[in-house]
Amino acid sequence: MRALIYISIAALLLWNCQQKESNQTAHEHQHALAEKYTCPMHPQIIRDAPGSCPICGMDLVPISQVASQRIMLNDTQLKLANITTERVSAQSVGETSIIYAKLAVDESLSEVISSRAAGRIERLFIKETGRTVKAGEPLYELYSENLLTLQREYLLAKEQFETLGKQEPRYESFLKASERKLLLYGLTARQIAALAQAKSPQSRITFIAPAGGIVTEINVTEGQYLAEGSPLYKIENTDRLWVAAELYPQETTHIRMGDKVRVRISGFENIPIEATVTFLSPEYRANTQIIVMRAELKNTEHQYVPGMQAQVLLTNASQESLALPTDAVIRDGKGTHVYIQSGSNTFEQRTVKTGIEDFDKVQITEGLQAGDTVVVTGAYLLYSEMVLKRGG
Repeated sequence: MRALIYISIAALLLWNCQQKESNQTAHEHQHALAEKYTCPMHPQIIRDAPGSCPICGMDLVPISQVASQRIMLNDTQLKLANITTERVSAQSVGETSIIYAKLAVDESLSEVISSRAAGRIERLFIKETGRTVKAGEPLYELYSENLLTLQREYLLAKEQFETLGKQEPRYESFLKASERKLLLYGLTARQIAALAQAKSPQSRITFIAPAGGIVTEINVTEGQYLAEGSPLYKIENTDRLWVAAELYPQETTHIRMGDKVRVRISGFENIPIEATVTFLSPEYRANTQIIVMRAELKNTEHQYVPGMQAQVLLTNASQESLALPTDAVIRDGKGTHVYIQSGSNTFEQRTVKTGIEDFDKVQITEGLQAGDTVVVTGAYLLYSEMVLKRGG
């Protein structure tokens, strides 16, 4: 009797297990029949069974899998992640090549300071190279017999004008001529006014810098006797610099005199700046196939220094096509994709194909349509969130 009871219980348990397995199989079969498939790149393609996309040939994936690639954020999360969007539109984009260059002083702004008169250097205010001087800053003191004579002539002409100028107008021309001589010899109007007030010549004349910049050469020492015109200092003005690059013949076809080029400078890679091409060598450098190019770069804040390494970005002939900022495109082992806004605070991963790229834009050849709203900043944060959501 007890054995019969055990047999009955075992049969009942076996029947329940078979019934559950049958129901689960039926549910999975029904779910499989109800599942739809789509193309990750062309979501408008929807099929009832697996297959290939008729547009791009990619394998279709379950719609539920695409839905799992959706992220929803609240307003606070949007602000913290700095999520901004942009509508996809046709833009001019071309392939960019990089030419290595370096910054150099603009020789057209170089100033060579020469002695205006023969004499002896009594004092040097700037004694070492590399110093930065400002326009109007004293450079050196000079003792000159010639300048003493010119000062006496000026004081005499001034005295004659003050005494006889009303009766004889010619004394005014004498005064102006003597003043002009002092100006031509390098004295400033303020120094001449001080001379007139003192009414006695100065044995030492202080000469000032006519322009600001970096002192790169000093060709004199204190106590040295100079002839008129002897070079003293060389000052390089760095308010404007040259971007000096070497081009091969095939690269010169993409650039012309007066073109604007983008430049990235070592240490400032995230702040590309614009320079104007002012020189293309009309001949190759000796025994090479290299052409020298120079572009002018503004440096009024003096944040760039001659000798810095740089890159010149040359863009080939561009074409109009759908394009996005390069930061909007995510590349990983599974392909290239972007994040589109599919609803309020909702973003969905979309696989795309890219074409040519320039410095800041990338061409989109498949996967997007004009008018789609795409994340352009914060895309990598969405990508990280998606990786965490999938568990790696």
